[in-house]
Amino acid sequence: MPMPDPYEALDRLMCLDLAGRGIGRLYDAARTRLGTPLSRAAAECFSRVPPGSFVLIGTGWLTRGWVSTRLAENDGPPGAATVARALWLARDVTPVVVAEDSILAALAPVFRASGLSVLTLEEARRTRLPGGKTAAVVLEGFPTDDAEAGRAADRLLDDIQPALCFATERASRARSGVYHNARGVDIGAGQARVDLLFEAAALRGIPTIGVGDGGNEIGMGLIADTVASSVRFGDRCACGCGSGVGASTATDILVAANCGNWGCYAAVAAFAIAERDPRLLHTPEREDQLLRAATSAGLLNSPRGTVDPNVDDIPLSTHLAMVELMREVAVRAIAQG
Repeated sequence: MPMPDPYEALDRLMCLDLAGRGIGRLYDAARTRLGTPLSRAAAECFSRVPPGSFVLIGTGWLTRGWVSTRLAENDGPPGAATVARALWLARDVTPVVVAEDSILAALAPVFRASGLSVLTLEEARRTRLPGGKTAAVVLEGFPTDDAEAGRAADRLLDDIQPALCFATERASRARSGVYHNARGVDIGAGQARVDLLFEAAALRGIPTIGVGDGGNEIGMGLIADTVASSVRFGDRCACGCGSGVGASTATDILVAANCGNWGCYAAVAAFAIAERDPRLLHTPEREDQLLRAATSAGLLNSPRGTVDPNVDDIPLSTHLAMVELMREVAVRAIAQG
């Protein structure tokens, strides 16, 4: 009896809607646009990344910037770190992560927990010299001002010429120009304009992937009409700007998942299947390390506003189980060839 399509299985797992948020509607819209399982679309894009190139990654959500711009959530960075690790293993890439200067110190331990040394861009370039491979990631602060962000985007894209731009749980402005959270509130204070960087990359023809779970993240502009009609505050926010919370920034590939981290893990599992390389797979043990590193760094379980290893108010044990299920799907698919 043939094994069911593993990519379909991964998509179903990442969309397990434990809280009844309605991720299925966003998934269906993205699936219609892409015409293939979303995890597979992301994996195929990963497989096209040339060896030794730079990959730009946007992550880090300022969950309560009106209180402090040092408060960010724990959904996003663990997934980004897992993607960065897999791309380094498979393609020897140098990931360059962009976020607010104010949260870089909190992101660093998460990426270290994935096995990557946090280096400057100059140091990362020296890892290409003879003498032994070094798994590295670069963390770069990005401007919070529109005009400055536009200039910084051009400089960074010129400098590293990324083969791919990948975002997970990164805010995109709505059509009104305002950044919103899921409660329809303006969260623009201190927000790095990473969405402008992705729009600049798209204009240059650089492939882009976005991962999100709420409709207001980079990438969700691909299904803006569905977000407006399906998400709470999708067509009218609570801040009075006159638009809904839906993202205006689209990406070539959109991975809609119940939790941003799960979308990343599904994409990495699909990548491992496509490459027939089990080294790339995430593990429950590493997931535990990542989420505990995020907790030690002060990243928030955003719905609760507490510093703990639960993500999106889903218990740590459930995240470990989800990683194990995705891993099992991939291991079986790889074994079957």
